[in-house]
Amino acid sequence: MRWALVKVSLAVTAMVVVAFAVPLGLVIKEMARDRAFSNAERWAATIGPTLSITTDRDSLNRAVQTTEVGIEGRMAVHVPATGEAGSLPLEIGRRRAAQRDLETTRRIGRASISEVTGGFALLQPTAVASGKIAVVEVFVPEDDVSNGVATAWLVLAGVGLALIVGSVAVADRLGVRMVQPAQRLAGAAHDLGEGRLGVRVPEEGPTELRSAAVAFNSMADQVVQLLANERELAADLSHRLRTPLTVLRLNAASLGEGPAADQTRAAVEQLEREVDTIIRTARDQRSQTQGAAGSGPGAGCDVSEVVRERMDFWSALAEDEGRKVRLAGVERPVRIPVARPELVAALDALLGNVFRHTPVGTAFSVDVHNGDDAVIVLVSDAGPGISDPKAALVRGNSGGRDGSTGLGLDIVRRVAESTGGDVRIGHSVLGGTEVRIWIGLGPGGRTAGDQNGHRLGRRKRGTGAGRGPGKRSAGLKL
Repeated sequence: MRWALVKVSLAVTAMVVVAFAVPLGLVIKEMARDRAFSNAERWAATIGPTLSITTDRDSLNRAVQTTEVGIEGRMAVHVPATGEAGSLPLEIGRRRAAQRDLETTRRIGRASISEVTGGFALLQPTAVASGKIAVVEVFVPEDDVSNGVATAWLVLAGVGLALIVGSVAVADRLGVRMVQPAQRLAGAAHDLGEGRLGVRVPEEGPTELRSAAVAFNSMADQVVQLLANERELAADLSHRLRTPLTVLRLNAASLGEGPAADQTRAAVEQLEREVDTIIRTARDQRSQTQGAAGSGPGAGCDVSEVVRERMDFWSALAEDEGRKVRLAGVERPVRIPVARPELVAALDALLGNVFRHTPVGTAFSVDVHNGDDAVIVLVSDAGPGISDPKAALVRGNSGGRDGSTGLGLDIVRRVAESTGGDVRIGHSVLGGTEVRIWIGLGPGGRTAGDQNGHRLGRRKRGTGAGRGPGKRSAGLKL
Protein backbone atom coordinates (compact mmCIF):
# COMPACT_ATOMS: atom_id res chain seq x y z
CA MET A 1 0.00 0.00 0.00
CA ARG A 2 2.83 2.37 0.85
CA TRP A 3 4.57 2.01 -2.50
CA ALA A 4 1.25 2.18 -4.33
CA LEU A 5 0.57 5.56 -2.74
CA VAL A 6 4.07 6.76 -3.67
CA LYS A 7 3.62 5.69 -7.30
CA VAL A 8 0.21 7.32 -7.57
CA SER A 9 1.53 10.54 -6.06
CA LEU A 10 4.55 10.50 -8.39
CA ALA A 11 2.40 10.02 -11.49
CA VAL A 12 -0.17 12.66 -10.53
CA THR A 13 2.43 15.25 -9.54
CA ALA A 14 4.46 14.64 -12.71
CA MET A 15 1.38 15.15 -14.87
CA VAL A 16 0.50 18.37 -13.03
CA VAL A 17 4.06 19.69 -13.37
CA VAL A 18 4.16 18.91 -17.09
CA ALA A 19 0.71 20.41 -17.64
CA PHE A 20 1.76 23.68 -16.03
CA ALA A 21 5.51 23.88 -16.75
CA VAL A 22 5.39 23.32 -20.52
CA PRO A 23 2.85 26.10 -21.28
CA LEU A 24 4.59 28.37 -18.79
CA GLY A 25 7.95 27.74 -20.48
CA LEU A 26 6.47 28.61 -23.87
CA VAL A 27 4.94 31.77 -22.43
CA ILE A 28 8.32 32.79 -21.01
CA LYS A 29 9.95 32.24 -24.41
CA GLU A 30 7.32 34.33 -26.13
CA MET A 31 7.66 37.08 -23.55
CA ALA A 32 11.45 37.22 -24.11
CA ARG A 33 10.87 37.48 -27.88
CA ASP A 34 8.30 40.25 -27.45
CA ARG A 35 10.62 42.13 -25.13
CA ALA A 36 13.49 41.99 -27.64
CA PHE A 37 11.38 43.27 -30.57
CA SER A 38 9.71 45.91 -28.40
CA ASN A 39 13.15 47.32 -27.63
CA ALA A 40 13.99 47.22 -31.34
CA GLU A 41 10.81 49.15 -32.20
CA ARG A 42 11.67 51.72 -29.57
CA TRP A 43 15.14 52.25 -31.08
CA ALA A 44 13.70 52.46 -34.59
CA ALA A 45 11.22 55.12 -33.50
CA THR A 46 14.05 57.38 -32.37
CA ILE A 47 15.07 57.94 -36.05
CA GLY A 48 11.55 58.86 -37.15
CA PRO A 49 11.74 62.61 -36.25
CA THR A 50 15.04 63.01 -38.13
CA LEU A 51 13.66 61.30 -41.26
CA SER A 52 10.58 63.52 -41.23
CA ILE A 53 12.82 66.62 -41.36
CA THR A 54 15.73 65.66 -43.62
CA THR A 55 17.17 62.87 -45.69
CA ASP A 56 20.70 64.26 -45.60
CA ARG A 57 23.22 61.47 -45.26
CA ASP A 58 25.37 63.22 -42.68
CA SER A 59 22.38 64.19 -40.56
CA LEU A 60 20.95 60.67 -40.66
CA ASN A 61 24.35 59.15 -39.94
CA ARG A 62 24.77 61.36 -36.87
CA ALA A 63 21.25 60.42 -35.70
CA VAL A 64 22.01 56.70 -36.08
CA GLN A 65 25.28 57.00 -34.16
CA THR A 66 23.49 58.59 -31.25
CA THR A 67 21.63 55.34 -30.56
CA GLU A 68 23.00 52.30 -28.74
CA VAL A 69 22.13 49.89 -31.53
CA GLY A 70 23.62 52.37 -34.06
CA ILE A 71 26.91 52.38 -32.24
CA GLU A 72 26.86 48.58 -32.20
CA GLY A 73 26.22 48.56 -35.95
CA ARG A 74 22.81 46.97 -35.66
CA MET A 75 20.77 49.84 -37.18
CA ALA A 76 20.40 50.72 -40.85
CA VAL A 77 18.26 53.31 -42.70
CA HIS A 78 16.96 52.69 -46.21
CA VAL A 79 15.69 55.83 -48.03
CA PRO A 80 14.29 55.35 -51.56
CA ALA A 81 15.10 57.73 -54.45
CA THR A 82 12.97 60.87 -54.56
CA GLY A 83 12.12 60.45 -58.24
CA GLU A 84 13.99 63.60 -59.35
CA ALA A 85 16.59 63.40 -62.02
CA GLY A 86 19.84 62.10 -60.69
CA SER A 87 18.42 61.05 -57.28
CA LEU A 88 19.62 57.71 -55.86
CA PRO A 89 18.47 55.50 -53.01
CA LEU A 90 20.18 56.28 -49.72
CA GLU A 91 21.36 53.57 -47.34
CA ILE A 92 23.04 54.23 -44.03
CA GLY A 93 24.48 51.33 -42.04
CA ARG A 94 24.72 47.66 -42.87
CA ARG A 95 21.74 46.07 -44.53
CA ARG A 96 20.92 42.53 -43.49
CA ALA A 97 17.33 42.15 -44.68
CA ALA A 98 16.59 41.11 -48.25
CA GLN A 99 15.48 43.74 -50.72
CA ARG A 100 12.17 42.09 -51.28
CA ASP A 101 11.44 42.31 -47.52
CA LEU A 102 12.15 46.02 -47.65
CA GLU A 103 9.81 46.50 -50.60
CA THR A 104 7.13 44.48 -48.87
CA THR A 105 7.37 46.62 -45.76
CA ARG A 106 7.06 49.83 -47.80
CA ARG A 107 4.05 48.42 -49.57
CA ILE A 108 2.11 47.24 -46.53
CA GLY A 109 3.07 50.31 -44.47
CA ARG A 110 3.59 48.57 -41.13
CA ALA A 111 6.47 47.03 -39.23
CA SER A 112 7.54 43.50 -40.05
CA ILE A 113 10.13 41.02 -38.93
CA SER A 114 12.30 39.03 -41.25
CA GLU A 115 14.70 36.25 -40.39
CA VAL A 116 18.30 36.96 -41.24
CA THR A 117 21.65 35.36 -40.59
CA GLY A 118 22.37 35.30 -36.85
CA GLY A 119 18.99 36.64 -35.76
CA PHE A 120 16.10 38.75 -36.92
CA ALA A 121 15.67 42.16 -38.58
CA LEU A 122 12.91 44.53 -37.49
CA LEU A 123 11.78 46.66 -40.44
CA GLN A 124 9.99 49.85 -39.39
CA PRO A 125 8.46 52.03 -42.24
CA THR A 126 8.74 55.83 -41.75
CA ALA A 127 7.49 58.65 -44.03
CA VAL A 128 10.10 61.18 -45.20
CA ALA A 129 9.78 64.77 -46.39
CA SER A 130 9.60 63.82 -50.07
CA GLY A 131 6.52 61.69 -49.38
CA LYS A 132 8.34 58.44 -49.89
CA ILE A 133 8.56 55.62 -47.33
CA ALA A 134 11.90 54.97 -45.74
CA VAL A 135 12.61 51.77 -43.80
CA VAL A 136 14.53 51.71 -40.54
CA GLU A 137 16.18 48.32 -40.00
CA VAL A 138 17.18 47.17 -36.49
CA PHE A 139 19.06 43.89 -36.17
CA VAL A 140 18.03 41.70 -33.19
CA PRO A 141 20.54 38.88 -32.44
CA GLU A 142 19.33 35.41 -31.55
CA ASP A 143 20.76 35.77 -28.05
CA ASP A 144 18.54 38.81 -27.36
CA VAL A 145 15.43 36.93 -28.47
CA SER A 146 16.18 34.02 -26.09
CA ASN A 147 17.74 36.10 -23.32
CA GLY A 148 16.75 34.63 -19.89
CA VAL A 149 14.68 31.78 -21.36
CA ALA A 150 17.15 29.03 -20.43
CA THR A 151 17.44 30.32 -16.86
CA ALA A 152 13.68 30.51 -16.53
CA TRP A 153 13.31 26.97 -17.83
CA LEU A 154 15.91 25.69 -15.37
CA VAL A 155 14.02 27.37 -12.54
CA LEU A 156 10.77 25.80 -13.71
CA ALA A 157 12.46 22.39 -13.94
CA GLY A 158 13.84 22.78 -10.43
CA VAL A 159 10.48 23.83 -9.04
CA GLY A 160 8.81 20.90 -10.79
CA LEU A 161 11.39 18.46 -9.48
CA ALA A 162 11.00 19.85 -5.96
CA LEU A 163 7.23 19.45 -6.20
CA ILE A 164 7.62 15.85 -7.33
CA VAL A 165 10.11 15.02 -4.55
CA GLY A 166 7.94 16.78 -1.97
CA SER A 167 4.79 14.99 -3.06
CA VAL A 168 6.59 11.63 -2.98
CA ALA A 169 7.89 12.36 0.52
CA VAL A 170 4.43 13.40 1.74
CA ALA A 171 2.85 10.33 0.13
CA ASP A 172 5.48 8.13 1.75
CA ARG A 173 4.77 9.63 5.19
CA LEU A 174 1.04 9.24 4.68
CA GLY A 175 1.63 5.67 3.54
CA VAL A 176 3.67 4.95 6.67
CA ARG A 177 0.91 6.49 8.80
CA MET A 178 -1.60 4.18 7.16
CA VAL A 179 0.53 1.06 6.76
CA GLN A 180 2.10 0.88 10.22
CA PRO A 181 -1.23 0.74 12.13
CA ALA A 182 -2.45 -1.86 9.65
CA GLN A 183 0.73 -3.89 10.13
CA ARG A 184 0.41 -3.65 13.91
CA LEU A 185 -3.21 -4.77 13.68
CA ALA A 186 -2.26 -7.73 11.48
CA GLY A 187 0.61 -8.66 13.80
CA ALA A 188 -1.61 -8.44 16.86
CA ALA A 189 -4.24 -10.64 15.20
CA HIS A 190 -1.51 -13.18 14.40
CA ASP A 191 -0.22 -13.10 17.99
CA LEU A 192 -3.74 -13.48 19.37
CA GLY A 193 -4.28 -16.46 17.09
CA GLU A 194 -1.13 -18.06 18.49
CA GLY A 195 -2.40 -17.71 22.04
CA ARG A 196 -0.71 -14.52 23.24
CA LEU A 197 -3.82 -13.12 24.88
CA GLY A 198 -2.15 -10.03 26.34
CA VAL A 199 -1.49 -8.43 22.95
CA ARG A 200 -3.28 -5.12 22.25
CA VAL A 201 -3.14 -2.58 19.41
CA PRO A 202 -2.44 1.15 19.93
CA GLU A 203 -5.51 3.12 18.90
CA GLU A 204 -3.83 5.48 16.43
CA GLY A 205 -3.69 6.25 12.74
CA PRO A 206 -6.57 7.13 10.38
CA THR A 207 -10.12 7.07 11.72
CA GLU A 208 -10.95 3.74 10.09
CA LEU A 209 -7.83 2.05 11.49
CA ARG A 210 -8.47 3.53 14.94
CA SER A 211 -11.98 2.05 14.83
CA ALA A 212 -10.50 -1.29 13.78
CA ALA A 213 -7.99 -1.12 16.65
CA VAL A 214 -10.77 -0.34 19.15
CA ALA A 215 -12.81 -3.26 17.83
CA PHE A 216 -9.79 -5.59 17.98
CA ASN A 217 -8.94 -4.61 21.55
CA SER A 218 -12.56 -5.07 22.59
CA MET A 219 -12.62 -8.48 20.92
CA ALA A 220 -9.37 -9.47 22.63
CA ASP A 221 -10.76 -8.39 26.01
CA GLN A 222 -13.87 -10.46 25.37
CA VAL A 223 -11.79 -13.48 24.40
CA VAL A 224 -9.69 -13.16 27.54
CA GLN A 225 -12.79 -12.71 29.68
CA LEU A 226 -14.54 -15.71 28.12
CA LEU A 227 -11.50 -17.93 28.60
CA ALA A 228 -11.08 -16.71 32.17
CA ASN A 229 -14.75 -17.33 32.93
CA GLU A 230 -14.54 -20.79 31.39
CA ARG A 231 -11.48 -21.78 33.39
CA GLU A 232 -12.83 -20.19 36.53
CA LEU A 233 -16.11 -22.04 36.11
CA ALA A 234 -14.20 -25.29 35.68
CA ALA A 235 -12.29 -24.62 38.88
CA ASP A 236 -15.43 -23.63 40.79
CA LEU A 237 -17.44 -26.64 39.60
CA SER A 238 -14.56 -28.90 40.51
CA HIS A 239 -14.38 -27.25 43.91
CA ARG A 240 -18.06 -27.99 44.50
CA LEU A 241 -17.26 -31.67 44.16
CA ARG A 242 -15.31 -31.40 47.37
CA THR A 243 -18.57 -31.26 49.37
CA PRO A 244 -19.75 -34.78 48.45
CA LEU A 245 -16.13 -35.95 48.59
CA THR A 246 -15.93 -34.76 52.19
CA VAL A 247 -19.03 -36.80 52.98
CA LEU A 248 -17.56 -39.84 51.27
CA ARG A 249 -14.27 -39.45 53.10
CA LEU A 250 -16.00 -39.20 56.47
CA ASN A 251 -18.28 -42.13 55.75
CA ALA A 252 -15.35 -44.19 54.47
CA ALA A 253 -13.49 -43.49 57.69
CA SER A 254 -16.36 -45.08 59.65
CA LEU A 255 -16.38 -48.33 57.63
CA GLY A 256 -13.90 -49.99 59.91
CA GLU A 257 -11.21 -52.39 58.72
CA GLY A 258 -11.21 -54.79 55.84
CA PRO A 259 -10.32 -55.00 52.14
CA ALA A 260 -13.56 -53.36 50.99
CA ALA A 261 -13.16 -50.49 53.42
CA ASP A 262 -9.52 -49.98 52.41
CA GLN A 263 -10.44 -49.99 48.74
CA THR A 264 -13.23 -47.48 49.36
CA ARG A 265 -10.94 -45.15 51.27
CA ALA A 266 -8.24 -45.47 48.59
CA ALA A 267 -10.77 -44.69 45.87
CA VAL A 268 -12.00 -41.63 47.77
CA GLU A 269 -8.43 -40.40 48.25
CA GLN A 270 -7.65 -40.91 44.57
CA LEU A 271 -10.82 -39.07 43.58
CA GLU A 272 -9.86 -36.20 45.89
CA ARG A 273 -6.43 -36.02 44.29
CA GLU A 274 -7.94 -35.94 40.80
CA VAL A 275 -10.36 -33.14 41.77
CA ASP A 276 -7.50 -31.19 43.34
CA THR A 277 -5.49 -31.62 40.14
CA ILE A 278 -8.37 -30.30 38.04
CA ILE A 279 -8.79 -27.31 40.35
CA ARG A 280 -5.11 -26.43 40.35
CA THR A 281 -4.79 -26.87 36.59
CA ALA A 282 -7.76 -24.62 35.90
CA ARG A 283 -6.47 -22.08 38.41
CA ASP A 284 -2.98 -22.01 36.84
CA GLN A 285 -4.37 -21.57 33.32
CA ARG A 286 -6.93 -18.85 34.00
CA SER A 287 -6.17 -15.17 33.36
CA GLN A 288 -6.32 -12.66 36.17
CA THR A 289 -9.83 -11.19 35.90
CA GLN A 290 -12.45 -9.87 38.28
CA GLY A 291 -15.06 -12.58 38.41
CA ALA A 292 -18.46 -11.65 39.69
CA ALA A 293 -21.40 -13.92 40.43
CA GLY A 294 -24.03 -11.52 39.07
CA SER A 295 -27.73 -11.76 39.60
CA GLY A 296 -30.13 -10.30 37.08
CA PRO A 297 -33.35 -8.45 37.82
CA GLY A 298 -35.74 -10.68 39.69
CA ALA A 299 -33.07 -13.26 40.58
CA GLY A 300 -32.49 -14.19 44.20
CA CYS A 301 -33.38 -16.64 46.93
CA ASP A 302 -34.45 -16.95 50.57
CA VAL A 303 -31.25 -17.06 52.61
CA SER A 304 -33.03 -18.54 55.62
CA GLU A 305 -34.41 -21.43 53.59
CA VAL A 306 -31.04 -22.15 51.95
CA VAL A 307 -29.20 -22.06 55.29
CA ARG A 308 -31.71 -24.43 56.90
CA GLU A 309 -31.46 -26.84 53.98
CA ARG A 310 -27.66 -26.93 53.98
CA MET A 311 -27.48 -27.24 57.75
CA ASP A 312 -29.86 -30.24 57.58
CA PHE A 313 -27.35 -31.83 55.21
CA TRP A 314 -24.22 -31.02 57.23
CA SER A 315 -25.75 -31.68 60.67
CA ALA A 316 -25.84 -35.43 59.95
CA LEU A 317 -22.07 -35.40 59.48
CA ALA A 318 -21.70 -33.18 62.52
CA GLU A 319 -23.58 -35.75 64.64
CA ASP A 320 -21.33 -38.55 63.38
CA GLU A 321 -18.20 -36.57 64.38
CA GLY A 322 -19.62 -35.33 67.65
CA ARG A 323 -19.67 -31.67 66.65
CA LYS A 324 -22.01 -29.28 68.41
CA VAL A 325 -23.96 -27.06 66.03
CA ARG A 326 -25.80 -23.78 66.60
CA LEU A 327 -28.13 -22.11 64.09
CA ALA A 328 -29.78 -18.72 64.61
CA GLY A 329 -31.62 -16.01 62.67
CA VAL A 330 -33.40 -18.26 60.15
CA GLU A 331 -36.90 -18.11 61.59
CA ARG A 332 -38.20 -15.59 59.02
CA PRO A 333 -37.80 -15.51 55.23
CA VAL A 334 -35.06 -13.13 54.06
CA ARG A 335 -34.71 -12.46 50.33
CA ILE A 336 -31.27 -11.63 48.95
CA PRO A 337 -30.20 -10.77 45.35
CA VAL A 338 -28.09 -13.91 44.96
CA ALA A 339 -28.96 -16.96 42.86
CA ARG A 340 -29.73 -20.04 44.93
CA PRO A 341 -26.97 -22.22 43.40
CA GLU A 342 -24.38 -19.54 44.14
CA LEU A 343 -25.41 -19.21 47.75
CA VAL A 344 -25.46 -23.01 48.15
CA ALA A 345 -21.92 -23.19 46.72
CA ALA A 346 -20.71 -20.47 49.11
CA LEU A 347 -22.24 -22.11 52.22
CA ASP A 348 -20.96 -25.55 51.24
CA ALA A 349 -17.47 -24.10 50.72
CA LEU A 350 -17.44 -22.58 54.22
CA LEU A 351 -18.99 -25.58 56.00
CA GLY A 352 -16.78 -27.98 54.07
CA ASN A 353 -13.74 -26.02 55.28
CA VAL A 354 -14.97 -26.44 58.88
CA PHE A 355 -15.13 -30.22 58.52
CA ARG A 356 -11.91 -30.43 56.54
CA HIS A 357 -9.67 -28.13 58.54
CA THR A 358 -10.84 -28.47 62.14
CA PRO A 359 -10.40 -31.49 64.43
CA VAL A 360 -13.24 -33.98 64.91
CA GLY A 361 -15.62 -32.75 67.60
CA THR A 362 -15.02 -29.04 66.93
CA ALA A 363 -18.22 -27.02 67.38
CA PHE A 364 -19.45 -24.52 64.81
CA SER A 365 -22.38 -22.14 64.29
CA VAL A 366 -24.22 -20.31 61.52
CA ASP A 367 -25.98 -16.98 62.22
CA VAL A 368 -28.10 -14.89 59.84
CA HIS A 369 -28.61 -11.18 60.69
CA ASN A 370 -31.11 -9.15 58.69
CA GLY A 371 -30.67 -5.37 58.49
CA ASP A 372 -32.41 -2.59 56.54
CA ASP A 373 -30.12 -2.75 53.53
CA ALA A 374 -27.86 -5.72 54.23
CA VAL A 375 -27.88 -9.34 55.33
CA ILE A 376 -24.93 -10.78 57.26
CA VAL A 377 -24.19 -14.51 57.38
CA LEU A 378 -21.67 -15.56 60.04
CA VAL A 379 -20.00 -18.98 59.98
CA SER A 380 -17.98 -19.53 63.16
CA ASP A 381 -16.06 -22.48 64.57
CA ALA A 382 -14.04 -23.36 67.64
CA GLY A 383 -11.05 -24.62 65.67
CA PRO A 384 -7.46 -23.41 65.52
CA GLY A 385 -8.31 -20.40 63.30
CA ILE A 386 -6.56 -18.97 60.23
CA SER A 387 -3.09 -17.54 60.69
CA ASP A 388 -3.34 -15.02 57.81
CA PRO A 389 -6.99 -14.06 57.13
CA LYS A 390 -6.08 -11.46 54.49
CA ALA A 391 -4.04 -13.91 52.41
CA ALA A 392 -6.77 -16.55 52.67
CA LEU A 393 -9.14 -14.30 50.71
CA VAL A 394 -6.81 -14.23 47.70
CA ARG A 395 -7.96 -16.64 45.02
CA GLY A 396 -5.67 -19.64 44.81
CA ASN A 397 -4.16 -19.02 48.23
CA SER A 398 -5.03 -21.56 50.90
CA GLY A 399 -3.77 -19.50 53.80
CA GLY A 400 -1.38 -22.28 54.79
CA ARG A 401 -3.93 -25.12 55.00
CA ASP A 402 -2.59 -28.43 53.79
CA GLY A 403 -4.37 -29.90 50.78
CA SER A 404 -6.45 -26.79 50.11
CA THR A 405 -6.82 -25.20 46.67
CA GLY A 406 -7.71 -21.84 48.15
CA LEU A 407 -10.77 -21.38 45.91
CA GLY A 408 -13.53 -21.84 48.50
CA LEU A 409 -13.22 -18.42 50.11
CA ASP A 410 -12.90 -16.82 46.68
CA ILE A 411 -16.27 -18.32 45.71
CA VAL A 412 -17.76 -16.78 48.84
CA ARG A 413 -16.10 -13.44 48.14
CA ARG A 414 -17.46 -13.23 44.61
CA VAL A 415 -20.98 -13.99 45.81
CA ALA A 416 -20.76 -11.15 48.32
CA GLU A 417 -19.14 -8.67 45.94
CA SER A 418 -21.80 -9.28 43.30
CA THR A 419 -24.21 -7.46 45.62
CA GLY A 420 -21.78 -4.70 46.60
CA GLY A 421 -20.78 -6.49 49.80
CA ASP A 422 -17.63 -8.14 51.03
CA VAL A 423 -16.16 -10.99 53.07
CA ARG A 424 -14.07 -10.64 56.21
CA ILE A 425 -12.29 -13.19 58.35
CA GLY A 426 -11.75 -12.74 62.04
CA HIS A 427 -11.79 -14.54 65.41
CA SER A 428 -15.09 -15.96 66.54
CA VAL A 429 -16.59 -16.01 70.05
CA LEU A 430 -16.14 -19.80 69.92
CA GLY A 431 -12.40 -19.27 69.83
CA GLY A 432 -11.69 -20.17 66.21
CA THR A 433 -12.41 -18.61 62.84
CA GLU A 434 -15.35 -16.40 61.97
CA VAL A 435 -16.21 -15.71 58.32
CA ARG A 436 -18.60 -12.79 57.82
CA ILE A 437 -20.47 -12.55 54.52
CA TRP A 438 -21.99 -9.10 53.99
CA ILE A 439 -24.71 -9.19 51.27
CA GLY A 440 -26.21 -5.93 50.02
CA LEU A 441 -29.97 -5.75 49.50
CA GLY A 442 -30.23 -2.71 47.23
CA PRO A 443 -28.46 0.16 45.45
CA GLY A 444 -27.06 1.50 48.70
CA GLY A 445 -23.61 0.42 47.60
CA ARG A 446 -20.67 -0.72 49.62
CA THR A 447 -20.38 2.45 51.73
CA ALA A 448 -23.77 2.14 53.39
CA GLY A 449 -23.37 -1.60 53.67
CA ASP A 450 -20.05 -1.34 55.40
CA GLN A 451 -21.48 0.99 58.03
CA ASN A 452 -24.58 -1.09 58.73
CA GLY A 453 -22.77 -4.37 58.31
CA HIS A 454 -20.17 -3.51 60.93
CA ARG A 455 -22.84 -2.31 63.34
CA LEU A 456 -25.01 -5.38 62.85
CA GLY A 457 -22.04 -7.70 63.10
CA ARG A 458 -20.97 -6.34 66.47
CA ARG A 459 -24.47 -6.38 67.94
CA LYS A 460 -25.43 -9.85 66.73
CA ARG A 461 -22.16 -11.43 67.68
CA GLY A 462 -22.68 -10.15 71.20
CA THR A 463 -26.16 -11.63 71.27
CA GLY A 464 -25.03 -14.95 69.89
CA ALA A 465 -22.29 -15.24 72.44
CA GLY A 466 -24.84 -15.57 75.19
CA ARG A 467 -26.40 -18.63 73.69
CA GLY A 468 -23.32 -20.76 74.22
CA PRO A 469 -21.91 -23.32 71.88
CA GLY A 470 -23.86 -26.19 73.36
CA LYS A 471 -27.37 -24.92 72.50
CA ARG A 472 -29.29 -26.89 69.88
CA SER A 473 -31.62 -25.38 67.27
CA ALA A 474 -34.91 -27.02 66.47
CA GLY A 475 -34.85 -29.50 63.63
CA LEU A 476 -31.09 -30.08 63.76
CA LYS A 477 -29.40 -33.39 64.38
CA LEU A 478 -26.49 -33.33 66.81
